Amino acid sequence: MNQNFKSIYFIGIGGISMSALAEVMISEGIKVSGSDRSNSHIIKKLIDNGAKIYINHDSKNITDDIDLVVYTSAISDDNPELLRAQELNLNIMGRAEFLGYIMKNYKNSICVSGTHGKTTTTGMLSSILIETDLQPTIFLGGEMDSLGGNLLKGSYDLMLTEACEYRRNFLKFNPTMEIILNIEEDHLDYYKDLLDIESAFVEYANILPESGHLIVNVKHKELFNNLKCKVVTFGPDDSADYYPENIKLTPVPSYDLMNEGKKVAEISLKIFGEHNIFNSVAAAAACICLGIDTETIKSGLYHFKGTHRRYEYKGKYNGATVIDDYAHHPSEMKATLKTAKTYATGKIITVFQPHTFTRTKKLLNEFAEGLLLSDEVILLDIYSAREIDTGEIHSKDIISKMKEYNKDGYYAESFESAAKIIKSLVKDGDIVITMGAGNVNGVADLLTMD
Repeated sequence: MNQNFKSIYFIGIGGISMSALAEVMISEGIKVSGSDRSNSHIIKKLIDNGAKIYINHDSKNITDDIDLVVYTSAISDDNPELLRAQELNLNIMGRAEFLGYIMKNYKNSICVSGTHGKTTTTGMLSSILIETDLQPTIFLGGEMDSLGGNLLKGSYDLMLTEACEYRRNFLKFNPTMEIILNIEEDHLDYYKDLLDIESAFVEYANILPESGHLIVNVKHKELFNNLKCKVVTFGPDDSADYYPENIKLTPVPSYDLMNEGKKVAEISLKIFGEHNIFNSVAAAAACICLGIDTETIKSGLYHFKGTHRRYEYKGKYNGATVIDDYAHHPSEMKATLKTAKTYATGKIITVFQPHTFTRTKKLLNEFAEGLLLSDEVILLDIYSAREIDTGEIHSKDIISKMKEYNKDGYYAESFESAAKIIKSLVKDGDIVITMGAGNVNGVADLLTMD
């Protein structure tokens, strides 16, 4: 790797993708330091590997001997460390730009994008690739036990990473293969509408070289008719190049992987949900394009046990199964709740923490409709993430909208209050799901630590 930088400072180093970048830099012999708002097991791992990390952001942490400052898009423009770096005229890159910079060092780069399903599909690909001799370098937007976390450092022949469309960040990448799972309304604090989002994905696909591959959901195929690279589709039926037949969702999820009417392989999974059937078809199609044999694809998909916070089993409480899930978009929410319904013997109790004020406001009706699939609903306060609360929207507004569908819900002002409500409702055989992209998994921890 081009080592122009001897000392790199990461603002928001504890983030799932920032920490992976920091870890790679440490392995390259680069001096790594950084800051984050709170401590975590990820921070501890980085410190153990040699990073110097400050808790909380302070301009004093930025010194003129730093060669590069990398910042996450989660921080604001008035962050004191970012302002100090600008004042000192240091080299500054956003996380996506820096990842794109690193990507140039790899012969082949696979980028997994889409409104939802990125982490699970990247995890599936990881599970397959680690059974090959390709020695991939993998950046995962979650943690996976078989990787030992969120990073696998391999050779410079192949990189696998997620590619988020937020602020058109994926346009800074240099992929040779792209997987586009789905394109829906999201990140509406940045994008004007769905057409704006679609235009970003088209621009992203046009980055691919003529020798590259686009693996895309067949329902979006028409957006990409003018590409020079090879376009391969996946979907629910034979309108796609790769599709599943003879789907079984329980007791063991399985299907026949098909291509042009011919059975390619019999696939079995360890994770539930129809959406994961389609995620695995996308992963399989990509691996076939890479020349990976079907037996390795079958084995890798079968051994994939999921990533943390993606329909993750947390334990039991009073005979009920406790699941934690990252779903924070109405489509993801519906997929998660439909998955639970395929095997539920009792009630489904959902604790939902909305993520960002803009998403909650613009998709309010869709969130209310999605939660109708749950027998009992508990709403926590909106997780602000990068946004400021203007008072325009509250999680109670989701409950009000649910009432228009003759469905009521509970409001919990704290994790402890949510746990107390659950304890008053839960019975043997129920499924409790903590849901959201914030820190709602803390409710699951309160239940399973009892």
